[in-house]
Amino acid sequence: MNKPANVNREKTLRVYLGSALLFVCIFASATLIGVLILLALPFSLKVRYQLGAAWCGLVLRMSKFFCGIDYVVEGREHIAPNQPYIVLCKHQSAWETLALRTILPMQTTLLKKSLQWFPIWGWALAASDSIAINRDNQREAMRILLTKGTDCLQRGLWVVIFPEGTRIAPKTETKFSAGGAMLAHKSGYPVLPIALNAGTYWPRYSFLKYPGTITVKIGPPIISKDRKAADINAEAEAWVTQAMQELENP
Repeated sequence: MNKPANVNREKTLRVYLGSALLFVCIFASATLIGVLILLALPFSLKVRYQLGAAWCGLVLRMSKFFCGIDYVVEGREHIAPNQPYIVLCKHQSAWETLALRTILPMQTTLLKKSLQWFPIWGWALAASDSIAINRDNQREAMRILLTKGTDCLQRGLWVVIFPEGTRIAPKTETKFSAGGAMLAHKSGYPVLPIALNAGTYWPRYSFLKYPGTITVKIGPPIISKDRKAADINAEAEAWVTQAMQELENP
């Protein structure tokens, strides 16, 4: 089993310079890819998706080159390319929102509707068939998730959900929201739990990025057919919690 290297949080010149170069390159490349995705609106969703996924892969390579951030994936054997899953993933940073696009098959993501209001970047998100919700209206948000989420699954798209709702600092626990489990219960599609320690090297709300190897742990599928949403949610949360303890206390 791969274990992350010891974390070096020393604020060296390389850390500052690498983080600055990564920021500039992400900003510039995101603007360019956003324009390309918008120009690709006349084409299929697959074309727009592939453009976005290629950019995500580029950011991961830039992260390694500028900041020394690499990653390993455990549990790839649980990925069945022809079986759409509802992914319930730990959320620690922006890193996983990019990395999952390169690790998993074609997917859509549950996100805040306000993110789609940003010029170019947000518009590109909207053009990528994301499931956008207003969290201030819980009932409407659940309706949209169940309706559009089921439609996406039936079309062969994976649905990625961060059930904690926001980025959580390492070694901090919070309860899973029930939306993803409710989608699994209503649709009958299985759940794939994922744990990761991205926040150790790419901290939330931080300009600085630190060198190291992020570990992504993919768990065994959780059957949802004929099961209560509460039971599905509890099983996914328990697996992710245990996996996080293994990652944080190797």
